[in-house]
Amino acid sequence: MNPFWSMSTSSVRKRPDADEKTLSGELRTSPLRASTKKQLPSIPKNAVPITKPASPATSSQSTNGTHASYGPFYLEYSLLAEFTLVVKQKLPGVYVQPSYRSALMWFGVIFIRHGLYQDGVFKFTVYIPDNYPDGDCPRLVFDLPVFHPLVDPLSGELDVKRAFAKWRRNHNHIWQVLMYARRVFYKIDTTSPLNPEAAVLYEKDIQLFKSKVVDSVKLCSSHLFDQPKIEDPYAIVRSQKSSTAKACMFLACRG
Repeated sequence: MNPFWSMSTSSVRKRPDADEKTLSGELRTSPLRASTKKQLPSIPKNAVPITKPASPATSSQSTNGTHASYGPFYLEYSLLAEFTLVVKQKLPGVYVQPSYRSALMWFGVIFIRHGLYQDGVFKFTVYIPDNYPDGDCPRLVFDLPVFHPLVDPLSGELDVKRAFAKWRRNHNHIWQVLMYARRVFYKIDTTSPLNPEAAVLYEKDIQLFKSKVVDSVKLCSSHLFDQPKIEDPYAIVRSQKSSTAKACMFLACRG
């Protein structure tokens, strides 16, 4: 484990009382030494804090009570723990990996296997607040706006706050956001939509809704080979020049 993430758990031992002999031969009891409080280890000089992603996410100060100078290292540890949880969950049809440039930005793709959005392959980016896990909920934005009641038709952002009105530390996790993003394509919710047109068509004209969904799925599939909007070595690219590992990833997620 990164030594920067670990905190010292050693405590200072108390020295026993001792009798000190004076020059006149009398005994005098030495005063008790005050116990020293535990201290955090010093920040290494070569330590580099996490960089913020180039996203419209609003930054705010951390309220987790961690010492200000340890904030970046606490954040890094929290995000590592979150990604470990994502891997353990083995979410079906969902692949995600953190950005090379910033741990606060994750790239992902969702494969829809059945239902109205069958054969859909939707790439997205997760933006994590820099005061995570004490701030607002992470944001999930699709590379291309998907025709869906809960997806903004202009920005492509999913209405994540619908499921996570208030992000609760140690209770809510990023894997739950990814699971929610997958579930909205199987269970359509039209209340308070971000895309009113999609909501109305789903309720009043399901055939036209299905037609627009098919067009949306085809549009997203036609842009799978496009270069990523964000320059990053770990951005998800689907092309004939992709590595074997990434090709296997797509096949595994889809199967």
